Amino acid sequence: MRDTMADARQTTIDEIGRRPVLEVHDLKKSYGAVRAARGISFELYPGEVLGLLGDNGAGKSTVVGCLAGSQRPDGGRIVIEGDEVSIGSPQEARGHGIETVFQDLALVDSLDVTTNMFLNREILRPRPWRWVHWMDRRAMRSETQAILGRLHINITSVRQPMSQLSGGQRQSVAVGRAVAWGRRIVLLDEPAAALGVEQTALVLDLIRRLRSENVGVLLISHNMHDVLEVCDRVVVLRHGLKVAQIDDLSDVTPRQLVDAITGVTLGEKDLARHSDGDEV
Repeated sequence: MRDTMADARQTTIDEIGRRPVLEVHDLKKSYGAVRAARGISFELYPGEVLGLLGDNGAGKSTVVGCLAGSQRPDGGRIVIEGDEVSIGSPQEARGHGIETVFQDLALVDSLDVTTNMFLNREILRPRPWRWVHWMDRRAMRSETQAILGRLHINITSVRQPMSQLSGGQRQSVAVGRAVAWGRRIVLLDEPAAALGVEQTALVLDLIRRLRSENVGVLLISHNMHDVLEVCDRVVVLRHGLKVAQIDDLSDVTPRQLVDAITGVTLGEKDLARHSDGDEV
């Protein structure tokens, strides 16, 4: 079964061509004396789910922060569909077609589903006075229902406050928002953390739908079973370095991924080669 899934994923990547939607070249970021990213490079292709793995402090969140515009890299290049870009803010990231779902979801519990879906992207309707605009709530509700329906997200009413939704539903709304606005790239930071089995399955299904819509997905997860369930390839980080890249996951086990993350599968010579002369 796993071999069949891997073959199908590889076929999808081959069919869409080998031009990356995202290229990260020699990304560097330091916080004082702490070098969080020490020359990280990888590529992400359209219609691909790339796992970004590593233990706490490996540099995963730093990479996502630089791509999402919440942090500025100290060095390196970010290339989107062949064009080098500078991402200085979340607004600029969204302008390049990058959407991010962080662990805290960035949802407002007191607001309803529709308002959260269109947060900072409200549909405005002009009034007789040019300087006055009202939110077109009817259009926003209709569009929200269409988005949720397309993604098969089951919400009783888009007028419901977020505080009334389950953890899985809240996560689905956050991912659905990313799907709706992420034209090219979606970054997912632990999207299924603290969810039950059924709710996790819903989120993984949304990730598959992102892939089917030709969006490139960068997934951070500590759940190796989830990684093997949806990822096409993985990149492993350790102490701010890229220490492994696995392009064929068909015969890989969760234990082997954990070994790669912890460095069990890296010999001293390999570690020295990856460490760029620094102790790890």
